[in-house]
Amino acid sequence: MAKKFVYFFGNGKADGHGDMKDLLGGKGAGLAEMTNAGVPVPPGFTITTEVCNIYSESGRKLPKEVEKEIDDNLAKLEKAMGKKLGDVKDPLLVSVRSGAKFSMPGMMDTVLNLGLNDETIQGLIAKSGNERFAWDAYRRFIQMFGNVVMDVDKANFEHIIDATKDKRGIKLDVDMTVADLKDLVAQFKKKVKALTKKDFPQDPHAQLRMAEEAVFQSWNNPRAITYRRLNDIPGNLGTAVNVQAMVFGNMGDTSATGVGFTRNPATGDKEFYGEYLTNAQGEDVVAGIRTPHPIADLAKEMPKVYKQLRDITGRLEKHYRDVQDFEFTVQENVLFMLQTRTGKRTAQAAIKIAVDMVKEKLISKEEAILRVEPNQLDQLLHPIIDPKAKKTVIAQGLKASPGAAVGKAVFTADDAVTEAQKGKVILVRTETNPDDIHGMDAAAGILTARGGMTSHAAVVARGMGTPCVAGCESLRVSEKDRKFTAGNVTVKEGDWISIDGSTGEVMLGQMPTIEPAVTGDFGTLMSWADAARRLKVRANADIPRDAIVARQFGAEGIGLCRTEHMFFAEDRLPIVQEMILADSVGARQKALEKLLPMQRSDFEGLFTEMKGYPVTIRLLDPPLHEFLPKREELMVELATMKALKKGATPKAKKLEKLLARVEELHEFNPMLGHRGCRLGIVYPEITRMQARAIFEAAALLAKKKIKVIPEVMIPLVGTVKEFSNQKKLVVEMADAVMAENKVKIEYMVGTMIELPRAALVADTIAKEAEFFSFGTNDLTQTTFGFSRDDAGKFITYYMENGIFEKDPFVALDQEGVGQLVKMGVERGRSTREKLKVGICGEHGGEPSSVEFCHRTGLDYVSCSPYRVPIARMAAAHAAIKQSGKVKASQTK
Repeated sequence: MAKKFVYFFGNGKADGHGDMKDLLGGKGAGLAEMTNAGVPVPPGFTITTEVCNIYSESGRKLPKEVEKEIDDNLAKLEKAMGKKLGDVKDPLLVSVRSGAKFSMPGMMDTVLNLGLNDETIQGLIAKSGNERFAWDAYRRFIQMFGNVVMDVDKANFEHIIDATKDKRGIKLDVDMTVADLKDLVAQFKKKVKALTKKDFPQDPHAQLRMAEEAVFQSWNNPRAITYRRLNDIPGNLGTAVNVQAMVFGNMGDTSATGVGFTRNPATGDKEFYGEYLTNAQGEDVVAGIRTPHPIADLAKEMPKVYKQLRDITGRLEKHYRDVQDFEFTVQENVLFMLQTRTGKRTAQAAIKIAVDMVKEKLISKEEAILRVEPNQLDQLLHPIIDPKAKKTVIAQGLKASPGAAVGKAVFTADDAVTEAQKGKVILVRTETNPDDIHGMDAAAGILTARGGMTSHAAVVARGMGTPCVAGCESLRVSEKDRKFTAGNVTVKEGDWISIDGSTGEVMLGQMPTIEPAVTGDFGTLMSWADAARRLKVRANADIPRDAIVARQFGAEGIGLCRTEHMFFAEDRLPIVQEMILADSVGARQKALEKLLPMQRSDFEGLFTEMKGYPVTIRLLDPPLHEFLPKREELMVELATMKALKKGATPKAKKLEKLLARVEELHEFNPMLGHRGCRLGIVYPEITRMQARAIFEAAALLAKKKIKVIPEVMIPLVGTVKEFSNQKKLVVEMADAVMAENKVKIEYMVGTMIELPRAALVADTIAKEAEFFSFGTNDLTQTTFGFSRDDAGKFITYYMENGIFEKDPFVALDQEGVGQLVKMGVERGRSTREKLKVGICGEHGGEPSSVEFCHRTGLDYVSCSPYRVPIARMAAAHAAIKQSGKVKASQTK
């Protein structure tokens, strides 16, 4: 059989089905499944995602066999509808819509009412008996086709509409007359001709081919590329194209269009949720042009339609066993379903829905865990507005996406990106559109004057986990003047505002916030995740405050305590500098004795908070020059003093000594220089002081019968002799402190594997080391030969141009660096069978890296405290997927 590129659906039967998302996209698979289930769906056909890739790879051309298959399915659609595309007496009109495997709301393109021209409109008027509706459909078609296919900026059309409304003294599109709409059509065509130097196409078949190709091209438009990058969607999937017979929600007060969810996508409550507009088409609801009605109002306006809609969507949720996001149109009291797909939801909603569906016996606990993406939890792990704080509420909008955001007001997406590099911003818009995606990503929160709960701003913000207040109609936003007014309050660009997406409040100034807690449904789901996972999860924490947060979020120990961070404290830095400037072992020892009680106190605090969980302490790692003033700054200060004839003062002499030492320590490549274990080998007194501080702190607690498990980690080891040198010092100090205090302390000495050579000789190192912790930040740097501090200059370019799929400093490079990790684990355990192995770079909190660690047999991952729940969930995902308990089709 020849390969099939086009799949028909209609009259209760479809060529495809719901499990064909790879080929038909989410929308096409949903339309096929609904058709097969007997749901009222306008007939049509889906051109597969494969065609999108063929089109892109063949220089934007469709093969002849694909064109023939499209034509055959168009004929089938014409037969099903009893109408023909381009028939002047009874024209078939179609919609042309995108539909990728993964939902990308608003990122790609749609054209409605295709098939209208200066002749077919007369047939539509005659058949419908509704001249206003027909001209409204035609102006919408030119507007959408002109923008999507002919690349005319939509603002050109909006300016013409606004001018018409101003001239007539009306506010809403529905108030425009037949004459107004006819005039718009004429003006729109004239504007298209002026800007493109081409007439608006009158051949419906040419319109269809152009629209299909425009949808394929929209797969690679800037906003779609940005959205895929933000949501980790591969760029080679392509989009399907759905060509479907039009049904019309703009035929008067017995017609409507709407979108909805079978449960609340913001809170997860089991309530029918959505919005609709009478006498409108689909884009009116999501674009925020008119503020829609809550879907509950449909029960009063069209009770029979509402009952049927509740019945159908309820059946769809049970069929898919997940929340459905649906679109519908009512044409003269007849309901049609245009889409169903798994609904995007906030993390709060995802957790509640998953837990509720287990209680309702719709899904298993394992399925519930897989329904919540680990990265989604990030939305719940950040502050909320302190309920005790005094608020100056200046406006109230819709609770579009929960969470608090505090930032400076900005009024364009580009400004959001620029200003967010300096601090937090709130993007304020009359309404957002898909082209704002980069600014929405940069902003801490989003505030719009128009639009409902299913508007572009609300849907995208919920998907990103960004707080959003939408439809705040009391706001008067002027993007041009960079300000908004709310009553008698004016907020200008750069002024501080706060928004609460959980209440819809907009507040003046910077509101105080409080930390979240892992309780309720969140706690329930995390307990299920903990029961499912094998990997332990620790936190990177340097001070007791971080350790407290880590334990609250479920950390099972500290996987990395960076002792150098303790040295930067204001009261310690002068002593550290004294130690570095010492010109003898004795002088250096004297400075270290001052640091000893400070370090001991630090470790005592961490051990106390960890309550018997292991604490991995890395000995001093960075090069010593990092604790001294910058060389260039010292040179400038000294030159200035000499110019002012102050070169002989005691201060100048001190500066000269400091500069001389900085010059001695200066390195061309400090990341590969005198740091890590190399410092401890050359200056063993530093290692001895740190080891004494660790074991004296442990001994103090041991005497109080508090269990302590210190794990001393030697950094940047490349040879076993380096490790043995430092281990000997640590063990000698541990023995001495235990003897002095007459206590026994359970401890381990291990190393960070952060150099390729260490992974290659891991079998030799493991004969001495009792544990390994992969420092994947440095291992990535040394494997790629990248400077972590400089790679940012080109890594973004690499990702944008397909050289890298992901930043290797964010997601572990499993193909290269991952091979070294795997080799290190296997070789290490070949000589020490029960070698404990973990990872302590920020990769430890990145879900795909956590899954790799599970598959590779690591014992634990360690990450920043706020990513601990994410790592716990990712570890559970990895274990469930590996077990095969849940089929791929049962997950979201």
